Amino acid sequence: MFSHICVGSNDLAKSKTFYDAVFATLGAAPVLADPAAGRLAYANKGTSFMIFTPINGAPATSANGGTIGFTCDSVEVVNAWHKAGCEAGGTACENPPGVREFPFGKLYLAYLRDPDGNKLCALHSISE
Repeated sequence: MFSHICVGSNDLAKSKTFYDAVFATLGAAPVLADPAAGRLAYANKGTSFMIFTPINGAPATSANGGTIGFTCDSVEVVNAWHKAGCEAGGTACENPPGVREFPFGKLYLAYLRDPDGNKLCALHSISE
């Protein structure tokens, strides 16, 4: 359904450190790093995630109530993603990584805020 997602940043160098770390755990590769133009981009499995400084010159802000989720192949990948993000300038939020039960099944989830406050989630569906 999605071709790409873009978030804003007020400090592209901090964003690069953070996203290089978390996307390395998911196998996503950097495809664009142009700090002079205020752009970073990563690609994986036909999708793109981009970080830009706002074109209008106003400060970047995070979405209130918004979350961007990333599918992971295992619980171990979710945990590695969360650890890498915390070590690279992200902030843990919500509950610690773990299983959440929903009417449709169990998910192993971990949540972070990137250096600009954008809320991210790593998710692995647990089969029974």
